[in-house]
Amino acid sequence: MEKLIGAALLGQSGGPTSVINSSAAGVFIEALDKDCITHVLAAHHGIKGILEEDFFDISKEDKNELQLLLTTPSSVIGSIRYKLKDPKVDDSEYKRILEVFTKYNIRYFFYNGGNDSMDTCNKISKYINDTGYECRCIGIPKTIDNDLVGTDHCPGYGSAAKYIATTIMELYHDATVYESKQITIVEIMGRNAGWLTAASCLANIRGCGPDLVYLPEKPFDMEQFYQQVTHVVDNKGKCIICVSEGIKTKEGKYIPELYSKLAKDSFGHAQLGGTAVCLARELGKRTTVKIRAIELSLLQRCAAHLASKTDVIEAFNAGAEAVKAAINGKTDVMVSFDRPFSDPYIINYDLISLNEVANKEKTVPLGWIKYDNSGMTNEFYNYALPLIQGELKAPLESGLPKFARLRRLNYRIKE
Repeated sequence: MEKLIGAALLGQSGGPTSVINSSAAGVFIEALDKDCITHVLAAHHGIKGILEEDFFDISKEDKNELQLLLTTPSSVIGSIRYKLKDPKVDDSEYKRILEVFTKYNIRYFFYNGGNDSMDTCNKISKYINDTGYECRCIGIPKTIDNDLVGTDHCPGYGSAAKYIATTIMELYHDATVYESKQITIVEIMGRNAGWLTAASCLANIRGCGPDLVYLPEKPFDMEQFYQQVTHVVDNKGKCIICVSEGIKTKEGKYIPELYSKLAKDSFGHAQLGGTAVCLARELGKRTTVKIRAIELSLLQRCAAHLASKTDVIEAFNAGAEAVKAAINGKTDVMVSFDRPFSDPYIINYDLISLNEVANKEKTVPLGWIKYDNSGMTNEFYNYALPLIQGELKAPLESGLPKFARLRRLNYRIKE
């Protein structure tokens, strides 16, 4: 097959993770080594950077700094939440993207993100292909929510799961130190899928996990919640509860939505947060037991100091595999993880059509959630434990982690 000669461009969107920079490093390092790739560019703030021709020239970066991306959290090139319109309704932005791709001779396009990002990549891929312009478009998975279909798991999940399980273990020791009764409610990210909240139960392996867990896969009942909490407090004196931010009533209402109208983002998703506080308020009406509400918020997705080595390496490989696939002629696909359940744990890198991924969600199997909300079954432990293994930490300087500091030099072709 004749090689396609041109520039490679990476963009990222959605919520960052502690390993999304590792995927970027995989793309950059692999692409810089290929003769058919003339320039390696990064779009500043995803689609917005493309529309505005705001690119970083990765060839100007120090190779050592690119290596440090593996242990640097968040997105060093910037992320965004930006929804492209249906091209059948308004194709003006797609025309602009094609104009920019043509101007910079971009022949390899990589987009790194979750469900909405794969939708964006899919739309661009289809539009570009219909115009006849030859550009290979590859999606690179990323999301701590772990809800992308077509892949066993997602880069970012293992590290977030490790952080959550470790934090719950530490919190357990603090929340049980006094002789007085106490209820602790921990709110964990997860809109429609409870993979992260389920990860809190990994702490139970060390006897320091939650007593109750509530995932969005099951309708939430306030009365049942109160009865289950009361039962635990009466028997143990302490109750640690982990809840997904996206738990809903049987009527489909988020818990904070019961008290106020929720704002929405550019994709129409309700902006969540405050679930633990609302539940603590409701429990406080019925009991005199001390209640603490804790929201992990951004901490669970940026905790590179507790990143899983397995996650870091797989994230890097996902980026590198995307470049290899594009050079070999693949397009309109996302890199996926195929996992034969074996001992030892192994992962095979595969490709799945963007059509099969975009705007779809993978939720936790109901059979993995214990009927009484007391935890997860062995199937979940077997699934999640291999994903949190090992550690790969940033080198220290003056006792603090040394993160990558890219020059981020602008690359722009003058008219």
